[in-house]
Amino acid sequence: MEPGIRDKGCVRGNFFGVAGSIFQIGRTLAAFLLLLSAGLTRADPLAEEPSAPIPLAAPIPAAVPAPPAALCPETGEVIAVITRKRELWLCIDGAPAARFEVALGQGGLDKRQKGDRRTPLGTYELGTPRLSGRYGIFIPIVYPTREQAAQGLTGGDVGIHGPPRKLPEPEYPTTAFDWTLGCVATGTDADIELIATFVRERKPMLVVR
Repeated sequence: MEPGIRDKGCVRGNFFGVAGSIFQIGRTLAAFLLLLSAGLTRADPLAEEPSAPIPLAAPIPAAVPAPPAALCPETGEVIAVITRKRELWLCIDGAPAARFEVALGQGGLDKRQKGDRRTPLGTYELGTPRLSGRYGIFIPIVYPTREQAAQGLTGGDVGIHGPPRKLPEPEYPTTAFDWTLGCVATGTDADIELIATFVRERKPMLVVR
């Protein structure tokens, strides 16, 4: 192409690229506003949830060969939340059986006190998956542990849950940014159902790091 002459095709392509980026930003902002309007400024109170476990029977997916197994604990059955990757892995004896994209607390990591909107780091037991009117399924995280409570850490109503009702992916990018009050949120109901099945059948520990 001669100097000073612009390719009209490139100009058109750049225009649509910029327009597409603006559309994606607008879509994400709209989803964020919808998340807030759905009542996500409040924690999911366990007292309002029914105590009956969910009758799930979905199979655990086959092993995923792509990610390095080193991110899973070497032994046992564990749910690992890899915070820097914003992913949740189902681990069996050191190997990942499945992985899911998740959103974390809008306040960041390393929860210390009630209301700080942070996702706790560490190793935790998990409660029985429950039905949730806001998120489909809610899996309680037993935070704080006895040791953490003795150190003065406070808070509660933290768990793993599905997307807000009527706001699942891919229609809304619910794992595109961290919006929860400290919980770990999946993007689809199918994801949280598989995680709940893993919890109910295998009784894993949770490791958040």
